[in-house]
Amino acid sequence: MTMERSLFQGVQAKLNFPRKEDKQAVLDLMRRFSSARRYAYNRLVEGIPREKLWSVEGPLGTFFGLNSYYIQGALLKAEMALRSAKELGIDPEKVVFGGRKLFLDLRKKHDLKAWKKRKQEWKERRQGLLYCRGKKREGGNPNLRLEVNNGVLRLRISLGNKTYAYALVQTTHPNLGQLLQRVYAKESYNVELTLKEGEVYANFTWEEKAPPLTSTRENGVLALDVNAEPYHLALALVGPDGSLRHYFTLPLDQVDRAQGRGAKETLLWMVAHEVTDFAVANGVAIATERLKCLRKSKRGDGSGRAFRRIQHRFAYASLLNKIHSLAKKKGVETIQVNPQDTSTIGMLKYAPQLSLSKDVAAAYVIGRRALGFEEKLPKSYRALLDDPRFREEAEAFYRERVEELKEGIKAEKNPYLKRRLFREVAKAQRALVLLSPRSSPGSRKGSTDGRNPYGANPWRVLRAGLFLPFLGREVPRDLSPLKSILVQGPPLYRDRGRGKEGGPRSLLPGRAHGTHTGAVRD
Repeated sequence: MTMERSLFQGVQAKLNFPRKEDKQAVLDLMRRFSSARRYAYNRLVEGIPREKLWSVEGPLGTFFGLNSYYIQGALLKAEMALRSAKELGIDPEKVVFGGRKLFLDLRKKHDLKAWKKRKQEWKERRQGLLYCRGKKREGGNPNLRLEVNNGVLRLRISLGNKTYAYALVQTTHPNLGQLLQRVYAKESYNVELTLKEGEVYANFTWEEKAPPLTSTRENGVLALDVNAEPYHLALALVGPDGSLRHYFTLPLDQVDRAQGRGAKETLLWMVAHEVTDFAVANGVAIATERLKCLRKSKRGDGSGRAFRRIQHRFAYASLLNKIHSLAKKKGVETIQVNPQDTSTIGMLKYAPQLSLSKDVAAAYVIGRRALGFEEKLPKSYRALLDDPRFREEAEAFYRERVEELKEGIKAEKNPYLKRRLFREVAKAQRALVLLSPRSSPGSRKGSTDGRNPYGANPWRVLRAGLFLPFLGREVPRDLSPLKSILVQGPPLYRDRGRGKEGGPRSLLPGRAHGTHTGAVRD
């Protein structure tokens, strides 16, 4: 018996209050609701059963002046926060509403303007919440009800004692039509109000029955890899046997050029539709990386202005969320895999082997990993790792690089450029640790999820020893020189030094270049 799949839909909107008195009354209600949630959370942590907090005559009703539906919402939000803390391994007594990171940041020294901005943000996160679950028997939502009058959509907010505040709903969300259908049919929908930069925003959500899965991994997967530079989406269609059937790229630079958030969102939705439609047409699942968060650099850390611009324009999570949402609506199975070393394996193995770009090669690895295939080291790479000259050459390169960088740090006066040099020194030292004779090359077999518990990861050792020392870049675009190693076996080394311009050492194949272009065996 197959389980029925649920599909959560949502609409985000901004609320515009025609009367200032209504907005102030709603802000006061949000403050009291947020306080009630924190009070309920602390009582649940103390072990007080929720039944003692449920009643209107209880503390949540008498202390904070909330009706029964708001009390249910505050209890639900408190229970969700407690469950989340336990799942993440956080001490429930140390949870900070409003955000621990932002709270600790307030204790640091800032100029007055920056401190006030952070304080306002923390206060809004802590006090700006109102939530009510939908009830079909109440005609949609008992406390936060949508109404359509003369073609105008507005939200009626219950303030208690049969008094209400009204706000106009402003949104162009693509799911607005579905929400209006629920309003006319008096179907239930949940409503959550939040506060940001002094404005009130509403999030309407509801649950629907999802269509059955018709595009599954049994027919293969369409693997995705989002790349920031150049800004594009690499896709690889992988068959059930792990073979590469087709590949292509979708440029995303038009998203970067779009004026305004609405235009960017529209373009991202168009890309998401194109991806999911391709998966439906081929009857395959969609495979993506499972990334919790991407580190964002900030000014003064030595990362560089151009690099920070690339990072902050990167709509990775937004695009993948849209693809996953559409896939669920269209009956497409989605698979998320461990992202560890997918790019490294793709660049070392499949990019030179199949003459692919590094991005398409990474997507191919993601697809194979989603299907459960292992990525074994080619025999030529195994021989290279066993060749002591390989490590000696790479170690000599990084030792020389560390010394040059340290000399540069001494001569550099700009503190920001100094930080960048320190970052480069740290990278070179980490490479030396990987290449050290005391660090074994780890499991030769590798594993499906990218982990190698015994010794150093061999793919990372190869990356450290081949890319910068012999190809001249940490992330090379041209990986074709590696094909001679894959096809012809371990190379001979001819140390010509780094030269006046500090170029890479040379790595020469042991035999004359052949014409073999077939697939390389593991």
